[in-house]
Amino acid sequence: MKVIETSVVERAVVGLCHGLLWLSTVVIFVILVANTVLRYATGSSLQWANEVPELLFPWMVMAGVVLAAVHGAHISTTFLMEAVPGPVQRVVATVSWAVVAALYGTLTWATFRMLDIVHDEKSPILQLPGSITYGCVMVGMALLALLAAQSAWQAWHAPAEPAQHAEPQVPVAHW
Repeated sequence: MKVIETSVVERAVVGLCHGLLWLSTVVIFVILVANTVLRYATGSSLQWANEVPELLFPWMVMAGVVLAAVHGAHISTTFLMEAVPGPVQRVVATVSWAVVAALYGTLTWATFRMLDIVHDEKSPILQLPGSITYGCVMVGMALLALLAAQSAWQAWHAPAEPAQHAEPQVPVAHW
């Protein structure tokens, strides 16, 4: 099995996303448990208990999306790339990842430009701006752009592989 070294950028992104996942999951869990206990014990609940999970859930999802991208767990088709020679694979992979990075960068910029518009929307109880949720999309897209740019760099600088493999490489599921 080929071991792939992770870069500082990838380790930082993974650390950030793991932190966001843990924090958001724990906070959502604690709030929901506390609110449930209050409902059964006193018949009342925390007024703001629905808003915080609604604000944190997109952050949790975006962190998961970025982690899936890091681990290569998204759906992909590789049969066309495996059919072309190594040097062509290198060029196609580099160009493909560069296009993906540019598209994620475009989404990052478009989301950034929308932050002013959605900032005026406030949550009913806590009065938190809607830009918090859009900010998670922007951060996620920026991290995906960074990872795609790194993949383009790695594809271009990858050592040439031999023309024939003894055994085809099959991605391993991460679940």
